Amino acid sequence: MMKKNITVTTNDPVKPNFSLTITGKVEKLVSISSQRVRLIGPAGKQINASVIIIPEKRYAFKIIEAKAKDGKHIAVLIDEKKTPEGTGYVVTVQNLKKEKGRYVDTILLKTTSRFRPTIQIRVIGNIT
Repeated sequence: MMKKNITVTTNDPVKPNFSLTITGKVEKLVSISSQRVRLIGPAGKQINASVIIIPEKRYAFKIIEAKAKDGKHIAVLIDEKKTPEGTGYVVTVQNLKKEKGRYVDTILLKTTSRFRPTIQIRVIGNIT
């Protein structure tokens, strides 16, 4: 159960502000092993990291496209895997940057879910 309180401001001179509480059940749509990928290591070495994504059975979906928003310094590979929880995905991020430096990017995963048509995963690179 989730509960959020907000203050509402109106143009009503009698009651210009009032509190509003919103309460509701939040259901989990997907399990994501990490919302952030860190690619850290020496220049010239292979640097990879993986994220596991498993849709909840009730909200099953497929990932139909995986790409980097910028894509200059990373490559994205996706493999479908059968798990005890159902069909899951392993998203592997590979560093492409050859020289020292830092970068940020975002992986965009297009899904067939009407509730979460896009999943974003942040990528942080630090090549030493």
